[in-house]
Amino acid sequence: MSRRHAVTAGCVLAITALTLTAVPVAAQPRTTGLQAAPLPRKPPPRFPPGVVEALQRDLHITREQAQARLLNEARLAPIEAKLRSRLGAHFGGSWFTGTIAQTLVVATTDPADLPQIIAAGAQGEVVKRSYAELIPIKRKLDQALPAPPRGGNVRYIDVKINKVVVLSPIPAETEKVIKAIGVDMTSVTVMFSTERPQPLGDVRGGDPYYIGATARCSIGFSVTRGNQNGFVSAGHCGKAGETTTGGDRTALGAFQRSTFPVGDYAWVAVNANWTPRPVVRDGGSGSRDTVPVSGFRSAVEGASVCRSGSSTGWRCGVILQRDTSVIYPQGAVSGLTRAKVCAELGDSGGSLISVDQAQGITSGGSGDCTSGGVTYFQPINKILTAYGLTLVTIDGDSPSPDAGATAPVLRTSSPAP
Repeated sequence: MSRRHAVTAGCVLAITALTLTAVPVAAQPRTTGLQAAPLPRKPPPRFPPGVVEALQRDLHITREQAQARLLNEARLAPIEAKLRSRLGAHFGGSWFTGTIAQTLVVATTDPADLPQIIAAGAQGEVVKRSYAELIPIKRKLDQALPAPPRGGNVRYIDVKINKVVVLSPIPAETEKVIKAIGVDMTSVTVMFSTERPQPLGDVRGGDPYYIGATARCSIGFSVTRGNQNGFVSAGHCGKAGETTTGGDRTALGAFQRSTFPVGDYAWVAVNANWTPRPVVRDGGSGSRDTVPVSGFRSAVEGASVCRSGSSTGWRCGVILQRDTSVIYPQGAVSGLTRAKVCAELGDSGGSLISVDQAQGITSGGSGDCTSGGVTYFQPINKILTAYGLTLVTIDGDSPSPDAGATAPVLRTSSPAP
């Protein structure tokens, strides 16, 4: 009889209440006779095991602050999505501020938008350039700047300062190169940084798998393509056609597609002995070591995120910037998410999540989990779209890359016998 295994992935949070404070029940007028029974109180919010504790440790906040942060992010995220859509070409970016993410800031190029931003419950900020105007500036830098160190190691759009940022170990030299390209320097900031991106994929990660005799990476998220089961991982972990084995060294499957550099993503088809599960490991134990995957809606900059890796375990932090370009020794990779969450060699391929939504897979990083660092993630929606994949979620639906999905059910899975 064949053994069956569970394919598990990164880390997803789920909460059952989205309001920070209870809404008071309106006073009832006095009447004679029978009185209406009081409305039942809402149950206190429940958080998946390991999430609040990890946020406490990695963000250096109290348990109460970690819980409030998660609730605020869940409450404000729908407001951000509506305002982003309504502002259209005026939209200049959005981000959370405050220890508990108590404020959502939404930027616009049109002062006339401020009343509707404030009315929606956010803080408005007027900026010179829209987000759409910053994208081609960054793209020009990606195409024209030389290799590090003169061209810098990392480039991204920083919505908080409304500019494109280039991180460089020799900023004066990098500024000279940018001026020679002909880019408006008022829209670009060059900052000194020792950040040196490197892929993290030659050893382990979330749930480990092996490529060949020694190389080891981690499973990102379970996916399907038609009737074929599989998972996504980092592209630098293997090339199309290479075979893989599971953590127990039994046959797992083979890489179907792989992209690296330019992007950093791949998908592996698994054999019939492995069952994809919509859960990820969170560093707990026993029946409390996984949390579910519900969808893949993109989180706001400044939102809490967690990742799972076999080298450094369950770590949490915040999203810094999106659409980040990094220069690895093997070449440039664009369209990554930069996050203030540590990772080390062997964490490559593991998942990044926010609340109950998959965000991406670990590509590389700079620094470590002793002194601190940043990590770069390949967004999950790009992978699903590029390869025609469907994310496996706890409700069993097949969400499209444009819509994402949510589900109120919290359920964990374990390997089938």
